[in-house]
Amino acid sequence: MVRFLVMGFPKIFRRLYFLRRFSSARIPTRFGEFVAYSYRNNFKNEGNMALVLGDITDVDSPLVRVHSECLTGDLIGSLRCDCGSQLRASLEMIGEEGVGIFIYLRGHEGRGIGLGKKLRAYNLQDQGLDTVDANLEQGLPVDSRDYYFAAGILQDLGVSKIRLLTNNPKKKSELEDEGIDVVSRVPLETAPTEENERYLETKKTRLGHIFNN
Repeated sequence: MVRFLVMGFPKIFRRLYFLRRFSSARIPTRFGEFVAYSYRNNFKNEGNMALVLGDITDVDSPLVRVHSECLTGDLIGSLRCDCGSQLRASLEMIGEEGVGIFIYLRGHEGRGIGLGKKLRAYNLQDQGLDTVDANLEQGLPVDSRDYYFAAGILQDLGVSKIRLLTNNPKKKSELEDEGIDVVSRVPLETAPTEENERYLETKKTRLGHIFNN
């Protein structure tokens, strides 16, 4: 059944966005059998998705990954970032737990600047700029992503308390601002590559990401 939602979260009310569950289907994977839920909204018809494993009503705070779209990392396997490896690692961790939610947010490519401008940023990085300065050099924000659609999806799924798979404290605080109780942050670290070492260092030193190693 298609469901229309008006989320009771502060940013949602201010921006007057509406989230709509569009469809669902069973998705068997090597990590387990998920149910995929497709969501749309009235302004950006991007097709955000939630993959749900197991009965999330049976646990107090399910393991949740909120993953930003990254075509180059997720689909092609680019070594410039850790997005693809984080995607696979988070699905594996949810699969091992037997219950959890993986949310895939469209419109987050390049921390929100889009694919074309991200490729331009790659050229600037090859000239010596880091990921932050490559965005600023183009007159773009360092990170324009937001997470209110993720909060709305969690609300639709009946989840208000989660354990969040992330190294990014900003993601945790923004979900909390939207009314989600993040009871713990679960680290999501993957093996670095020669190509993404500087990228990871910039995440740590300039964007505040937390890495244990």
